[in-house]
Amino acid sequence: MPHISVKMLEGRSEEQKKRLAAALVKTLTQELGCSDHYVTCTVEDFDAAAWQDVFKTDIEGKKDKLYKKAEYDPKSLL
Repeated sequence: MPHISVKMLEGRSEEQKKRLAAALVKTLTQELGCSDHYVTCTVEDFDAAAWQDVFKTDIEGKKDKLYKKAEYDPKSLL
């Protein structure tokens, strides 16, 4: 039932993504007290141009659900 979604700039290896997913799932199960049997995790890569839309929709567009704010301007990635 808990689902973790990671969206980030491209450039990380598959091994890094697998380790990240495993670490996030481990932390989630510890913090929420649930079995990893119920947890799913996706990792999506974006180039800097596509990231502008992700930032607008998933970060700026969800300020009421945002628990950690960005400390950069996404345009600086272009």
